[in-house]
Amino acid sequence: MKILIVEPFFTGSHKSWAEGYQKYSNHEVTILSLPGRFWKWRMHGGAVTLAKRYNKLNFNPNLILVTDMLNLPIFQSLIRPNCPVAIYFHENQFTYPWSPIDPDIKLQRDKHYGFINYSSALCADHVYFNSQFHLDSFFNGLEEFLRQFPDYREMRNIETIKKKSSVLYLGLDLHRFDPYVNKNKNIERPLILWNHRWENDKNPEIFFQAIKQLSEKGAVFHLAVLGEEFKNEHSCFTRARKVLYKHIIQFGYTKSFDEYACWLWKADILPVTSKQDFFGASIMEAVYCNTSPLLPKRLTYPELFDTKNNPQLFYEDFDDLVFKLECAINNISKIRNQKTQYLATDFDWKNMAPYYDNEYEILI
Repeated sequence: MKILIVEPFFTGSHKSWAEGYQKYSNHEVTILSLPGRFWKWRMHGGAVTLAKRYNKLNFNPNLILVTDMLNLPIFQSLIRPNCPVAIYFHENQFTYPWSPIDPDIKLQRDKHYGFINYSSALCADHVYFNSQFHLDSFFNGLEEFLRQFPDYREMRNIETIKKKSSVLYLGLDLHRFDPYVNKNKNIERPLILWNHRWENDKNPEIFFQAIKQLSEKGAVFHLAVLGEEFKNEHSCFTRARKVLYKHIIQFGYTKSFDEYACWLWKADILPVTSKQDFFGASIMEAVYCNTSPLLPKRLTYPELFDTKNNPQLFYEDFDDLVFKLECAINNISKIRNQKTQYLATDFDWKNMAPYYDNEYEILI
């Protein structure tokens, strides 16, 4: 079976997902992509450029698999496919938290990106979401989105899309972290980790506020801030460099995977403060490396990490986060003995690729 993945935003978790499936699938997988920058322009113009490149390919797929960053109706109109087309939603523009300083919000141009997601899901043969939480939030967001318009809202299309939708969890190449394992962890101070994008939806302000409170209480710890930064540095990161300098042992993007993997194995605690997460690839990578997460009891985390059987991994509110962080630091030996890798292994591509292959075979 021949599968073509079409990805207009080929970077970060989108890139890792596409390359991971290509590597582990039993099918022949080809990737058609554009560089992962200028995300708004990719959602507008990426379909035109990728359609042009598709028409020059010497590749006749049995299935075309696109992602939520593609304007699928435009792409389909330009290539006229003779095979099924499915769409995979890593995120969606109905419930994704935009930066409050984005000028498109004031001008109400942000709504167009939601319409691209809506029309793309409507014309796809099947719609996949990377978690049940994401599927549910998509349809809740879509209903609210359509109700804002004056007439001809076509609300029945929500049910049309639901009937062809399902959950297909994110696959991750977790075993690539194995060669870098550090069995002794950090034998000195407890190491707190940030390994997400430096963007608004990851809520870095609250993260650094919690770390600052710990520091003011006299807690002894190290801090490693990893993750990819786009455009200008977020002001809270600039402040953190100054306020938390005595704790920082790494601050900035690690360009090599080797260095990134080593930091994940060294880390002890991963406080998560995200405003939105439909899966959380960076969290799952850290958990695989036996870094203990502290997760809010919302978003997709209870689904993926089983709140009932792992209550110690969750916090209720900001005060509870700070309290549990302080407890973890004071009981670091216990934290280091609580292995978390088993919580992530199901999502490794060696386990997920057969599910993907079977799902796509059914579509043909």
